[in-house]
Amino acid sequence: MSHVLTLNAGSSSLKFGFFRLNGTVEDPDPRIVGSIERIGAGERAHIKAKRQDGFVLIDQEFGRNHVPDHDTALARAVEFLKEQRPQAKLDAVGHRVVHGGPDYDEPVELTQTVMDRLAQFEPLAPLHQPHNLAGARAALKLFPEAVQLACFDTAFHRNHPWVNDTFAIPRKYYDQGVRRYGFHGLSYQYISETLREVAPHLHMGRTVVAHLGNGASMCGLMGGRSVASTMGFSALDGLPMGTRCGQLDPGVLLYMLMNEGMTPAEIEDELYRKSGLLGLSGLSNDMRTLEAAGTEEARQAIDYFVFRIRRELGGLVAALGGISTMVFCGGIGENSALIREKVCAGMGWIGMELDETRNMRNERIISTDFSRVRILIIPTDEEIVIARAARDMLARRAETAA
Repeated sequence: MSHVLTLNAGSSSLKFGFFRLNGTVEDPDPRIVGSIERIGAGERAHIKAKRQDGFVLIDQEFGRNHVPDHDTALARAVEFLKEQRPQAKLDAVGHRVVHGGPDYDEPVELTQTVMDRLAQFEPLAPLHQPHNLAGARAALKLFPEAVQLACFDTAFHRNHPWVNDTFAIPRKYYDQGVRRYGFHGLSYQYISETLREVAPHLHMGRTVVAHLGNGASMCGLMGGRSVASTMGFSALDGLPMGTRCGQLDPGVLLYMLMNEGMTPAEIEDELYRKSGLLGLSGLSNDMRTLEAAGTEEARQAIDYFVFRIRRELGGLVAALGGISTMVFCGGIGENSALIREKVCAGMGWIGMELDETRNMRNERIISTDFSRVRILIIPTDEEIVIARAARDMLARRAETAA
């Protein structure tokens, strides 16, 4: 029986999935899904994994500094999976890669040439791309016989209208690849495909999806296709995130360079790793911690996060020419009733009416029966999107070899 391993490195987490293939049409069967969270120096990382029937196989906290980086996290995950499935035949390893640049708009097999090209995009996504590629290099060594493929977060947004794809700077930069790429594309692809399956009438309409987590963005979908995204050239733009600043006047960068005397490396560190919820609160990048903190700074960080979501929501509705569906996903979007409530409060002017009881219960539909806009919670699943891509690539290779 063939199997696929999926690896999805976030800025402070590593999600992994072990899937059994059931032919070339049926969905891959998730045998084990898990994650390692709170990766980083000084942190107490946590691994949790369960079988497809929900049985928890491991739920364990590591000692402080035992998982200081993503390389170590991958080693821990592979060690666990080999203990659970020592005899399983692994045919493919699918990797989430954040930035595909202007080159890649669909999954691609990882060759040395592809790896070298993807490494050139590391400055555009320094919290993710190096970890994505490090995981790919490690997997190539661990599983040399398996097909290795990359699935790109930018690919889903590649058909934006030109006005949503460019910046008002000299056109030569667009030709060089300086564009609004958008990110979290695997998540948005899953939401789009899920809507097409369970609610085709909603899928064909105007949908705003809020992927809210340690990384956060929003996307406007028209008929299931990306029309506009809050993220742009890099994974910094748009919403404030756990440690990233989100939307920022470029003049602030000039101020840091000329008045503060900061180097580009120092500015990168400030904007990617010390800003966002962490920078505003002075406490944490974790929304759960901020909601429980009760400090003025934590409240202000939450208020700014919500304000930017609401502001971007209005902009996406304008870009779409209306809205019929709002979807929350991601760690915060799926689990924080408070954030969803604050985002939707007073949004009756665009037809959104939240049902407080449904929202507190984390039900699939959290809008009232009279709301003109259907408000949903759909837990995203980037891993199944990667596994499907691996299934399709293996099928094409088999056809070619036949």
